[in-house]
Parts: sequence; C-alpha cells; structure tokens
Amino acid sequence: MQLSRAVSAYLEQLADVRLASVHTISSYGRDLEQFMNNVGDVVISEIDMRQVRDWLAEGYASGWSPATSARRLSAVRGLFRFAEGAGWCETDVTTGLKPPKPRKRLPRALPPEQTQMLLGEDAETSERDMALLAVMYGCGLRVSEAVGLNIHDVDLGAGELRVLGKGRKERVVPIPALAVELLEAHWSQRLGHADPSQQAMFLNRSGGRLSTRSVQRMIKKRAMQTGADVSTTPHTLRHSFATHLLAGGVDLRAIQELLGHASLSTTERYTHLDINRLTKVYDEAHPRARRQS
Repeated sequence: MQLSRAVSAYLEQLADVRLASVHTISSYGRDLEQFMNNVGDVVISEIDMRQVRDWLAEGYASGWSPATSARRLSAVRGLFRFAEGAGWCETDVTTGLKPPKPRKRLPRALPPEQTQMLLGEDAETSERDMALLAVMYGCGLRVSEAVGLNIHDVDLGAGELRVLGKGRKERVVPIPALAVELLEAHWSQRLGHADPSQQAMFLNRSGGRLSTRSVQRMIKKRAMQTGADVSTTPHTLRHSFATHLLAGGVDLRAIQELLGHASLSTTERYTHLDINRLTKVYDEAHPRARRQS
C-alpha cells in the first residue's frame, strides 16, 4: 500500500468511523502531508522507525514547538496503528517514540510594589474593579473563580470566600482586610443597580455576569494607568499572591490549600521564584552551610 493511499484511507476512517473534528482531520492531514514530503510516497511497509525519528528531530531542530511535535507524532502514530490493523505493515514503527517534553516555564510574579500600585486608590477605577483586583490578588483566585463568585459565596462578616475551583472542588479562603473593605464598597454600589434575581457578585454594564475576557482587559488598562507591568494578567496576580506568601514565610502546604492545587508538586513551582530567600535560610540554618573557622 502506497503511503499516499494509506493516508487517505486513515483520514477517511477518522472522519467516518471515529467522528474526529474537522480541525483534527485538517491538522493531521497537513502533518501527514509533511511526513510524506519528507520520506516520499513509498510503500508504507518500507518505512522504519529511524525515518520517523529523523523527521521529528529535524522538525524540532527547525523550530517546532513541543506541542507541535507531539501532535505530529500522534498523527503518524495513528496512521501506522491503522495500517497495522489493516495488514499493510507488520508492526507499528512509532512504538517507543516519545515527543519532546514541553519546556517548563516558571510562573512570573509582580514585585510587591507593583501590586500596591495596582491596588492603590484611584478615582478613575470603579468600586467593582477595585474589589475584583483585591479579591483576585488577596485570595489567589483564578479569573474563572473570581467571575464565578455568587453573592452567597461571600461572607464579609466572617471574612471568607467559598470558591468553586477546578473539577468543581470547593475550598474556603480568607479575605484580607483591604479586600473586605473594597467588597463592602462594591456591594453598596451594586445594591442600587443590580437586578435582585442576579446572583453573580461581579456584574457587567448590562447587569449580567462579568466575563473573563473583560477582566483581562480591565487589568491591562489598570496596569497602564498605574505604571505597573503592562503584561500583567489575572494569572500573574495569582502567582504573585503565592510568591509573596512564600516570601513571608507561609508554609507551602498552606499555600497549596489556598490555591486549590490538587498536587503539592504544582505549588512547588513557586519556590523557584524565591530561590534567593531559600538559599539565605539554608545558609543561616544548615550546620554545614558555612566553612568552619
């Protein structure tokens, strides 16, 4: 079976049997066309692992991202498993091949003075936006968690938020004093304008629930107004919350609970941002850290 015919049959099977999306079929089609341009329209049983591996290595060296490399390996792997099942080749030559690991990006955090700039009093910024900024940074919320807050999730008397996180897991987080004050100001303003039946804590101009996109635009505008880093995003505030807690000596397990991370390894990424502090603690506390006099 020629490679071109095998590719056509595989893409038809994806569409008709596996009901893959149009986007997937289009992407796999382009990937397999590139592979065919590299190895030639040969009999599929004559292709070996080395040819697939070399194609992936050349592409990665030319600038493919880890995600692109992984998708292209997935496309070729699916083709060969299909071909093996159809009896066009004896083995799946992609067995054992692994895509490159994605580059690990350390989370970026704002210096404390820049978070103070974002949260500073400003007559041009609405009570809603100030409260939203204070809650996102002060409680370490994801933007989806912030816009998903309902009235009954906020207990200003107890100074607590009930947050619905990933996997619909609930957690309760404390609200800092500044955020409580700003939420009270927002609540007073909200009572006079909102439809009583609307449960969302943060509303847009039409009275509906605020969108994540609107929050992203607001934070960027606020950063430009205050002179903070204009690349600041909602997630930057969350990373800053965790980093500043760590710098203040808060236990990593406690930060994990506050962030709603399922695994401590996810939270541990934040320690890289404060390596200077950890090194200083080590030097001061470890008995073998310094040369003996």
